[in-house]
Amino acid sequence: MFEDKVLVCRDCGKEFIFTAGEQEFYAEKGFQNLPVRCKDCRTSHKVQRSGEREMFTAVCAECGVTTKVPFQPRNDKPIYCSACFARRRG
Repeated sequence: MFEDKVLVCRDCGKEFIFTAGEQEFYAEKGFQNLPVRCKDCRTSHKVQRSGEREMFTAVCAECGVTTKVPFQPRNDKPIYCSACFARRRG
């Protein structure tokens, strides 16, 4: 049903393959447009749009390890490292 297609990246002008699997995914999600950027340019574009996040240092309230968080820590709520946060959620 789907076959690999060769497309040209809008940003860098290089050819890239829009695989049959990717086309199937697009169809399942109801996407109407073909991708216009190669994987590298798509990743770069996402980073530019989202911007670099400022990270803040904090100490995990559960295990005491130093960790980085994407928000300014306040003293009114506990901060957890990734491992402790995942344990508490699951």
